[in-house]
Amino acid sequence: MFGKFETRLATGMMLGHRIVVGGKAFTKGHLLSLEDVAFLLSNGVISVVAHQFEEHEIDEVSAAEMLGAPFAKAGILSKSVVGGRMNFYAKADGLFIVERELINSFNSINDAVTFACLTDRCRVAVGELVGTLKIIPLAVEKRIVEAAKLVASIRPPISVRPFESRTVTLISTTLPSLSAKTVEKTTRITVERLAARGSKLVSDLFVEHDMHALAELLKKEAEGRAGSNHLIVVFGASAVADANDVIPAAILEAGGNVERIGMPVDPGNLIVIGTLGDVPLIGAPGCARSASFNGLDWVLDRLLAGDRLDSGTIARLGVGGLLKESSQRPRLREAAAGR
Repeated sequence: MFGKFETRLATGMMLGHRIVVGGKAFTKGHLLSLEDVAFLLSNGVISVVAHQFEEHEIDEVSAAEMLGAPFAKAGILSKSVVGGRMNFYAKADGLFIVERELINSFNSINDAVTFACLTDRCRVAVGELVGTLKIIPLAVEKRIVEAAKLVASIRPPISVRPFESRTVTLISTTLPSLSAKTVEKTTRITVERLAARGSKLVSDLFVEHDMHALAELLKKEAEGRAGSNHLIVVFGASAVADANDVIPAAILEAGGNVERIGMPVDPGNLIVIGTLGDVPLIGAPGCARSASFNGLDWVLDRLLAGDRLDSGTIARLGVGGLLKESSQRPRLREAAAGR
């Protein structure tokens, strides 16, 4: 029961408000001891706002500790409870996974129990705060805690999938209109993108912007890298305009599979995703020549964390897929809309 009580009767109660008196501070949530009560009375505090525990209740710290256990698994680290709050952190660089419906069910049990976290499938760094559990009142009914723990224990509500270290081949197709400076910048930025996810560029190749020439190089690279946890990224000298364009046609010519051409993420619409044998292949969108966050970042996050990346998965990226515009794009959205 929460309310105003005579200080002389408050031993064992939990303070509802912070009190500073006699040069001493008592924080909200502090359990009042017999000595605390004597000190408050000696300093003229005759009443306090506090919570008096009942048999069916659990204090906020114990409740948070009980409920936090199911969250602190699968790449997630927890820290000690403070004020009814337990925070959760990533154990490794990787992809943050959220069981959305499970979290929704957990938060719907009772408004005394809340959990908030980062968005699903976002990239996180080791030590990054990814979620927080907060018990709202100073005490909560045992039945509520038990019900919430049951839901959270169905499967890990949150997890971090560490990035798999891959070797990578970067292939740039060339045309007279594509400057060497642009290609050099693309390589540098791609190396940085891969390094941030624990992967390494081991081959930087060039070929004319021709379907047959690219197909021959792709086949050679895929066969030479088979079984080695490799990835091939292709930057076309010209953006993909059709399913029969150079990059998707070259993948098929080389004997590969094209899973998806284009995705509902902007910047990053003009991406190609496929495979050659056991080697995944990405035809990068032109916007990925810039370091600004774009659709390629999302694809790399999922691919390098071993997440599912098929056409259906990509089709569901549209909600939230309108990313911040990059001023370095050759044609901005508003400019394109007004042509």
